Amino acid sequence: MSLYDEKYLAITKDILDNGYFDTNRTGVSTYKLPHQIMQFNLQKEFPILTTKFVAFKTAVKEMLWIYQKQSNVVEDLRKVNVKIWNEWEGQDGTIGKAYGYQIKKFHQIDNLIEALKNNPQDRRMMLNIWNWQDLPEMNLAPCCFLTMWDVTDGHLNCMLVQRSGDIPLGVPFNSTQFAVLTHMLAQVTGLKAGLFTHVINNAHIYENQVEGMKIQLTRINEAYEAPQFWINPDIKNFYDFTADDVKLVDYKHHEAIKMEVSV
Repeated sequence: MSLYDEKYLAITKDILDNGYFDTNRTGVSTYKLPHQIMQFNLQKEFPILTTKFVAFKTAVKEMLWIYQKQSNVVEDLRKVNVKIWNEWEGQDGTIGKAYGYQIKKFHQIDNLIEALKNNPQDRRMMLNIWNWQDLPEMNLAPCCFLTMWDVTDGHLNCMLVQRSGDIPLGVPFNSTQFAVLTHMLAQVTGLKAGLFTHVINNAHIYENQVEGMKIQLTRINEAYEAPQFWINPDIKNFYDFTADDVKLVDYKHHEAIKMEVSV
């Protein structure tokens, strides 16, 4: 099976078996475990589930909306048939001063690319969208709020820190997104994609998602091998990428499992 299925389902089983049950902001209680970590070598495998379908193109489009388009306008996502932010759209049509707003405000992508090209041993390379000053004006505080970047032996390594991780729905999406971002940034800076490390501070399963996750766990012995990742080798500028410039080759997967999003 894919390494992602193996590590992800191990965390899932641990949460269901040993998770702490309590209430939270949404009003839907969760089983949760702190400090869960998954690590993958992007030269060996692309991290995506095969024990259920993950909407790869939708994940890429949302990632580009945040880090390339640097937008907080929800209609920009609907134009590419992505509706996952509709629940958090304010009266002004935005999600407030969140996500892409913070990337644009501090020129974070441009600064990171500059460092990767000209000072790759800089130990301050990061994208950080947790801005205390603007937090009250964000419709949703960022979950994946920090990435830290390292260059070792010509390989670009990314550590993603996620304060809150919805294991059934959000986490597989997020792993895919930041693996793609790592591949993109590596290509435009003359590097190879290296390690991707996903750190989840609060890894949880909502009580109305438990049955769906039990179904997924029954598929563990029928997981597939990970797909191959393809990226358009002609793209040399990060801002030229489109969702069509990346794809999964031979992505075999089980059917999707419908579960609820807690707002």
